[in-house]
Formats: sequence, C-alpha cells, structure tokens
Amino acid sequence: MQTTEIAVIAFNNISPFHLSLPWVVFGEDRRDGGIPRGRIRFYKIEPGVVTTSAGFALTGLSDIAELDQAGIIIVPSWRNPHELPPEPLLQALRQVSQRGAIIVGLCLGSYVLAAAGLLDGRKATTHWMWTADLAGRYPLVQVEQNVLYVDEGQIITSAGVAAGIDCCLHLLRRLYGAEIANRVARRMVVPPHRQGGQAQYIEHPLNKSEAVDRFALLLEWLQTNLDQPHTLDALAERVFMSRRTFTRHFRQATGTTVGRWLLHQRLALARRLLETTSAAIDLIAFQAGFGSGLNLRQQFRKELKTTPSRYRREFRGDTGA
Repeated sequence: MQTTEIAVIAFNNISPFHLSLPWVVFGEDRRDGGIPRGRIRFYKIEPGVVTTSAGFALTGLSDIAELDQAGIIIVPSWRNPHELPPEPLLQALRQVSQRGAIIVGLCLGSYVLAAAGLLDGRKATTHWMWTADLAGRYPLVQVEQNVLYVDEGQIITSAGVAAGIDCCLHLLRRLYGAEIANRVARRMVVPPHRQGGQAQYIEHPLNKSEAVDRFALLLEWLQTNLDQPHTLDALAERVFMSRRTFTRHFRQATGTTVGRWLLHQRLALARRLLETTSAAIDLIAFQAGFGSGLNLRQQFRKELKTTPSRYRREFRGDTGA
C-alpha cells in the first residue's frame, strides 16, 4: 500500500506529549513486525524555534507554507481555546481541505479546525471540559459531547489526551487495516480498538472490586465467544445480576451498551479475518457472530460504509475464496 505523508502542526508552548503522539502511532520504525513506517514531517506556524510547555525548544521543523505536500494533516492540540489561531494556518488548512486531504484535530485541535470553518455542518468533538464552549463558540458545529472521536470522512476530531491515541489508531486502521493497527496497539500496550462512540470518561465507576473482576472476566469470555448468540438475561445471569443492574453496570464499565459493544467487537474480528484469511464471506460472518453473510454485509455498509468484499480487496488485493 502506498504510504501517505503525514503533517503534524507545531506551535509555541505545545505539549510534548500531544506533539509526539502521532509519531508514536505512525512514525516509529516497526518494520521488523511488518508494520509500515509513515512519512511524517513537523510544520511550525511561527518563525524561529518552537517552544514547548516542558521548557525545551524544537528546531528543524518545516514551514507551514510547504504544507501542500501532505495527504494527512494532524493538528495535535491548541494552546488556548480562547486564542484565535493565526490566519496563515487557517488558510493553509482550507487549501489542503479543498484538494481532499484528511485533516485531524486532536483534543483542542478541534478549535483550530472550527476556526478554519472546516467543521461547519459536521459532527465533531473535543476534550469533555470544552465541548460546551466549542458548541457555544461555533454554533454551526454539531458537537458530540461524550465520545472518544468522530470520523466524518475527510475530517476527524478526538477528545482529550488518551483519546488521541484511539483516534490515531482508528486512522491507522483506515489506512492499513485492523491487523496492522492491532500490532501497533500491542507494541504500545494500549487497547487495540475503542470505538469512537464510547464515553470519554466514566462518571460512576464500579465500586466493588469483585464486580470489576466479574466484568473483566465476562468481557474476556465474550471476546473468545463472539460466534455465539448472547442475550442480556444470559449475560446478567453469568455475573449474578438482574438484567437492569447488569445493563447499568455494563455501561458504567465500558461506556457503551451491550449491543454496541458486541457489534464493534464482531466487526473488528470480521475485519481481521478478511485481512488475514481467504475464508468465504459466509464463513467469516458465522465465525464473527453475524449469522449470515447478508447480515455481515448490512452491518459493513451501515458502520464502515463499504462491503466485506471491497474491504478485503483494499487490504489484501484479492477476492478471497
């Protein structure tokens, strides 16, 4: 697969963590594990060296005027939600948007995309502490207040800090497939896939360690038994809870519903099988718990905007068995 150049925007007083996050996901050399290394360049929006919030400075960065070469632009944050980004940066983002580049705003980087007008009429998110402010400041943006990231195709935005990792892994999955993204996640020792609609944080975590242990064991068991049908009543009985209590605790433990969690786990498994095997679509549908090839195709169209066959061709270059 062709490697796309990724541009990361740097600015004075940037957090080193935010700046390094895209590099850790896309740029580190992991070719020994069969993982393609992305071409990443860092671009500055101000003259001279770039300062960081940690007190050290950055040199050797490209100028924002050269941004037109990148196919993906990542704005890893922004130093102050109340400060309007400089016009040269906003104009550069508008220009690359017009030629079809993918633009990503991590954490407060969503404010930069909003200031450029790129989020008008789109769904977007940012750090949970600033979602209400973003919605009030930019009323044309449909702000999702409690999700990890939002993928609108050409424009992707994420919540704060760790959610940026989930967002970058999601983009890596779009570019190279689920298997590559899972390998990178394993190297980073982070969850391989947290869907964008999962909650940014859990307001009321489970109080009893015994309940936490039961849920952890249940989730592990479900991931190895996705091919089986599961009902709320059967799952609740497995952790010795009523259906109502189980539903409430499951959302508190995972940030989503049982149905959505199972769907995304099954889609992730189906994607891996499509990438790594030549099994027939109907067999993969059975192994991933969709029951039939028709149901698998319907869920792929609805959730991934593609078909299993097209997905396989994109990541394997063949049509399978």
